[in-house]
Amino acid sequence: MSAPKAPASTAFQQDQFLQVLSRDDAEAAFLAALQPRPLGAEEIALDDLPGRVLAGDIAAPVDAPPFDRAVVDGFALRAADLFEASEVEPVRLRLNPEVIHCGTAPSLSVAPGTATPIATGGPIPRGADAVVMIEHTDPEDDAIAVGRAVSPGSFIAFAGSDIARGQTLLRQGTVIGAREVAMLAAVGLARASVWRKPRVAVISTGDELVPPGQPLRPAGIYDSNGPVIAAALRETGCEAVHLGAIPDDEAKLTAAIADAYAEHDAVILSGGTSKGAGDLTTRVIAGLGAPGIVAHGVALKPGKPLCLAVCAGKPVVVLPGFPTSAMFTFHEMVAPALRMMAGLPPRSTARVSASLPLRLSSELGRTEFAMVALTEGAEGPVAHPVSKGSGAVTAFAQADGFVTVPALADGLPAGTKAEVTLFGPSVAAPRLAVIGSHCVGLDAVVGRLVGQGMMTRILATGSQGGLAALTRRECDIAPIHLLDPASDRYNAPFLADGMRLIPGWRRMQGLVFRPGDPRLEGRSLPEALAALRADPEAIMVNRNQGSGTRVLVDRLLAGTRPVGYWNQPNSHNAVAAAVVQGRADWGMAIRPVAEALGLGFLPVADEHYDFAVWQDPRDAAALAAFEAALSDAVDDLQALGFDPR
Repeated sequence: MSAPKAPASTAFQQDQFLQVLSRDDAEAAFLAALQPRPLGAEEIALDDLPGRVLAGDIAAPVDAPPFDRAVVDGFALRAADLFEASEVEPVRLRLNPEVIHCGTAPSLSVAPGTATPIATGGPIPRGADAVVMIEHTDPEDDAIAVGRAVSPGSFIAFAGSDIARGQTLLRQGTVIGAREVAMLAAVGLARASVWRKPRVAVISTGDELVPPGQPLRPAGIYDSNGPVIAAALRETGCEAVHLGAIPDDEAKLTAAIADAYAEHDAVILSGGTSKGAGDLTTRVIAGLGAPGIVAHGVALKPGKPLCLAVCAGKPVVVLPGFPTSAMFTFHEMVAPALRMMAGLPPRSTARVSASLPLRLSSELGRTEFAMVALTEGAEGPVAHPVSKGSGAVTAFAQADGFVTVPALADGLPAGTKAEVTLFGPSVAAPRLAVIGSHCVGLDAVVGRLVGQGMMTRILATGSQGGLAALTRRECDIAPIHLLDPASDRYNAPFLADGMRLIPGWRRMQGLVFRPGDPRLEGRSLPEALAALRADPEAIMVNRNQGSGTRVLVDRLLAGTRPVGYWNQPNSHNAVAAAVVQGRADWGMAIRPVAEALGLGFLPVADEHYDFAVWQDPRDAAALAAFEAALSDAVDDLQALGFDPR
């Protein structure tokens, strides 16, 4: 008799984290089990050395320079002959019948009262103890007249004065760059012993993953984790071997992980099952070797699902599937150990203090890393949160660094002076900070500024968020499209004293829907709204609060709350995608987005998209350049479907 089937609900049961560790406890357990150290040395050629780490000290086998040489073009002579030389009574020296160039050995000694012509880098001849610059001499047939005295050793680089034979040239642990290559070449070394790079296998897991470059199938997403983890590994001194994406099949995962483990020094996986039947990857790695999994679940945000294992001395890590979580946990928890295995010193981090314009909420009990972009405010740097969720990949490109919210805090109040850990060694404030409503037309204008070398930052917060940032002097330009119900005018009624409006363009907002929908196709706006209200199955998709489109939607709905009202994505593209994919039946977006996705479009408002600025800008020249770029972009804007004003 066959065993009874499990209830259907267990098909979505997931293994829970047995014990969620703090960040510090998880790191300590991982390092204690791994005890990371360099993996061994290898000798490589000079041309391949940049970026590698020396495995031992290097002593100079020869002097540099290897002989006394001239450092100027002039004449080698005896300093004593010029002891009484002056411009009034110059000393005449007879020229020896040879000229010393680089690479030629002198054949004649410099006797008292004589001098030998010598080029920069030429070996100093016997008898000479100084060089006089050619500019300080006058020719006289087969002699020169010198009108100034020189000291012994003048303009001579003595053998070993730069590098002495036996001197420790470079120390173990030095990261080789162009300067170090020059030092090695100067003493004739063509090879050096460096720590071997850890070979790290990278595997993405999930049925939904599609390799970049391949057609995107329904419900599929491109595998961004694999390439970005491989790139981060190379920045960490490792040799990354990207093995592609493996579906959520236990047999295939077991084989792929076992092969990767056998052939590499470490294995990094990202993601897990998409079926909700438990994390297959953790079950597979648990049997690779002792001590096995040392942490599964870490009190981090983003990054709680992180799994850290050490199997017979090799690190095996399962990073969270979402890109932001994967990168934060890699850099925070995994990269330090890999740097030790590569022989690299701990990574130095640059930090700046910046104020938070708004409260930064956090979940109590988990250390949170909040990505921020920096602008220059009236009282110094301002840190604007840019996180779009753990699944976002663009936030890293927009952010300058991150703010750490401690596990015992539920957030940081507005105005807090927070320490920002920078992603790079430094940060340069943008010439122009643009905060507010986003539009693809804005990208066309700003692209012209970037082409001129003007650094410009765009942060999409919605029209009202942009005006608030402009009021606080945290940005230079606030793109807005706000309709004032009282005056039926766009944008100007919302300006504070001291602000002005730069006219932008007009763009048509309307209801978007799938072609052929009888509730909207061929109807007037009042008829379409009546049909939607009458159909309880009609699902809308709204826009985020603070956006100009949301103001327009709320005015159109006149207080009603249709099904889907609280679904609030923050872009026109997201609204259109929801309709295309059937998750919603209608929403509000601009015409170019609707046309690009083949949606039906019912016009609602010919809105004005303008730019609020201060009359006394922080950088008048940069703002003038923006206005010029706006004027020059007329053709580009028209091609995108906008009506420049």
